[in-house]
Amino acid sequence: MEPVERIINAVKHKRQDRLPIDYTATPEAHNALKKYLSIEDDEQLLDKLGVDIRRVAGRYVGPEGLIPAAGINTSPGTDIFGVVWKPKEHPSGVYNEIAYHPLADAKTVKEIREYNWPSVDWFDFSHLKDEIDRINRDRRYAIMFFAGGAFETPWYIRGLERFLLDLVECPEIAETISSCVTDFYLKRALRAIEESDGQITIIGSGGDIGTQRGMMLSPALWRRHIKPYSEKLIRTFKDMGFITFYHSCGSIVPVINDFIEMGLDILDPIQPKAKGMEPENLKREFGDKLVFHGGIDVQELLPFGTPEEVSRETARLMDILGSDGGYIVAPAHAIQGDTPPENIMALYDTANGG
Repeated sequence: MEPVERIINAVKHKRQDRLPIDYTATPEAHNALKKYLSIEDDEQLLDKLGVDIRRVAGRYVGPEGLIPAAGINTSPGTDIFGVVWKPKEHPSGVYNEIAYHPLADAKTVKEIREYNWPSVDWFDFSHLKDEIDRINRDRRYAIMFFAGGAFETPWYIRGLERFLLDLVECPEIAETISSCVTDFYLKRALRAIEESDGQITIIGSGGDIGTQRGMMLSPALWRRHIKPYSEKLIRTFKDMGFITFYHSCGSIVPVINDFIEMGLDILDPIQPKAKGMEPENLKREFGDKLVFHGGIDVQELLPFGTPEEVSRETARLMDILGSDGGYIVAPAHAIQGDTPPENIMALYDTANGG
């Protein structure tokens, strides 16, 4: 069976030769795994793990000196939104932390609208068709493009505390930032779709709205001020016929039905240690309407368990979440640098039927 067929069948909740598989890891974990397996090529590693999804992105051609993506796993420096990121070492690797929020002191909607927002023309997608043709030369994979999100990037720009206060004290400022960010991400994804000649399968969006114990903001605030922009991204791509994917770490149970109503197909990453995100509960409540992506614990199991424990838990989750085919086997976040390669292989050997 072709990898893309596994993803399509999972969305249709059809049982098949095996459950589809995906992989994300920090650079430290990724490079350690390649060394452990004596593999130098990234594509060879993905084949070894049985990964059914391949990710593509635009090439940055905008102003010099800026980094093309915002986030903790990107290069340090100033990103295209003007957010400054500085590296900080943690026990499991290096993550970026925000050193400057460019709109932290903005007082009016006019200031927000007149800000130097990035242009879609700062990205080149002319290579996508040839890149996807190369990826699919021997087998047809599910090709994923990640559009962006309407919550995380806005607070990167404004500052988390200030942005959350805006939602209550000055919602027009928060909504204007979210609107500008969403419009950029939407236009960029549409450009990628156009240049890929219809070969993209999945359009992702996301932004963490959950913590270990609950949501970062009340469901009511999220529905009033953030949901419309997340829905604009998800619904646009759903109506175009793409499989839709949303990433949020943490506990987000109160709004999962909202995502289903928006047209979401795949929910990621199913953080099992977060309150209410136990796989059994999620499958019972939402399993006939969603595909779950992730679920293999990266907080305790993968870094500190034994290979046998990893294998048993992977098999258990495959039985629970994949009982009707609606599950993509993957870690519950990027695999961290302190994870033994033997445990990573226990996950993927089990997922592949080993």
